[in-house]
Amino acid sequence: MTNLVPIGRALISVSDKTGLLDLARALAGYGVELISTGGTSGMLRAAGLKVRDVSDVTGFPEMMDGRVKTLHPNVHGGLLALRDDDEHLVAMAAHGIEPIDLLIVNLYPFEQTVAAGADHATCIENIDIGGPAMIRAAAKNHRFVAVVTDPMDYDCLLAQLKANDGATGMAFRQKMALTAYARTAAYDTAVSTWLAEEIGQATPRYRSFAGKLAQPLRYGENPHQAAAFYVDGTRRPGVATARQWQGKELSYNNINDTDAAFELVAEFSGGAPACAIIKHANPCGVATASTLTEAYQRAYQCDQTSAFGGIVALNQVLDGATAEEIVKIFTEVVIAPDATEEARAVFAGKKNLRLLTTGALPDPKAKGLAFKQVAGGFLVQDRDAGHVAASDLKVVTKRAPSDKELTDLMFAWTVAKHVKSNAIIYVKDGATVGVGAGQMSRVDSTRIAARKALDMAEALGLAGPLTRGAVVASDAFFPFADGLITAAEAGATAIIQPGGSMRDDEVIAAADARGLAMVFTGQRHFRH
Repeated sequence: MTNLVPIGRALISVSDKTGLLDLARALAGYGVELISTGGTSGMLRAAGLKVRDVSDVTGFPEMMDGRVKTLHPNVHGGLLALRDDDEHLVAMAAHGIEPIDLLIVNLYPFEQTVAAGADHATCIENIDIGGPAMIRAAAKNHRFVAVVTDPMDYDCLLAQLKANDGATGMAFRQKMALTAYARTAAYDTAVSTWLAEEIGQATPRYRSFAGKLAQPLRYGENPHQAAAFYVDGTRRPGVATARQWQGKELSYNNINDTDAAFELVAEFSGGAPACAIIKHANPCGVATASTLTEAYQRAYQCDQTSAFGGIVALNQVLDGATAEEIVKIFTEVVIAPDATEEARAVFAGKKNLRLLTTGALPDPKAKGLAFKQVAGGFLVQDRDAGHVAASDLKVVTKRAPSDKELTDLMFAWTVAKHVKSNAIIYVKDGATVGVGAGQMSRVDSTRIAARKALDMAEALGLAGPLTRGAVVASDAFFPFADGLITAAEAGATAIIQPGGSMRDDEVIAAADARGLAMVFTGQRHFRH
């Protein structure tokens, strides 16, 4: 098998010209003949480099607004020819095809064009055809041809040339071929996903997902699991787009929990200061208040035990006073749209605390896809962007909720969307006071939430349970009246739930018998 291959000719055609001039100068220094197209050719020539236009190689001018320029046997033959096959060499000689030993191509910025909200016609024109065709040809023939598709690999290429006196090694070419095929796959995924959305095709025959490596991770959920973090380029504000100001590298669990925390607190964008504290992807405290500091304190008072070593998410700029409160206990990660210099200074003394800022909050109502792997395939669904307004609620009991209860019911319902099922959330005065998550039985979630609220009241030195006078949200209907009765015994006065059980009448009767107000949303929020 061929190992070292000297670079004699290189074809360069890039939309992202980062680092291009330095690379081209280095190639010229090794005596490499440069072939290029359009704007790339003009840039190199303007820098004083000798460049051969691809139209000289093909014998055809660029045409159809640049749609046709590299789709030619003289290009693809130069990339695909096997240098150790006599028939290929004869064909090259007969047709005047010269070998191309290095292809440097990055694709039209389709993903960026879509992300910028461009119109349909502009997106179509940013679908690259010649680039992927050349990349796949060069990658297939990596025994003889090196293909580089990302400016991040230019330094690696130059190191190869330096180490091998102007040649590339097989291991390098294989790695670049892998990157090349992955890049074209991701590119095609972006195009097909966009087109499915354009024509309203919810279940296309083939579905793929792609991402770009953000960082290898030390391990996954557990130390024996290898893991990495990939970003999908959608630029949804969150952990994938955040700036990390301090602290060690995020772990797999940190990233998962931080995402859960920030998506929850984003539900309160544009409103009062809000804080969510997350542990193992479940909220252990959520609150709103007149100040961010108070919101954090009230969220923390829901479950101080679970908050230790948790993730804190804020919906407003982190200030110094709130930072001072947060550092009173060990916290893994704090994420916020921004942080003041004073807040960053407070955190600077806590080297293990990670501070992330995102510049914005994600839109909780934005459409998107979520997927989950199962044996032999994966499930795909819309992101849960469901919301209900107070006007959508149906009062089903004799007593309607008071204005104060209604406000807390809406808050509890918002939090319920982000709690693992079966989910029960007790809320009082704009703060969670008990959370029951992930239980096989809904009544068990109700009991656990009430028990934790009672434990917290005792820790705070309060005479009665935190759930006294609270409202309750259930992410799905009560199949029996027992869960509602348990909530009433804990001191709850109002309930919000989807409704739809065969025993709704029984549950409503139990609420009426205890003087509870209950509303149905007609929408559930299962979260598995």
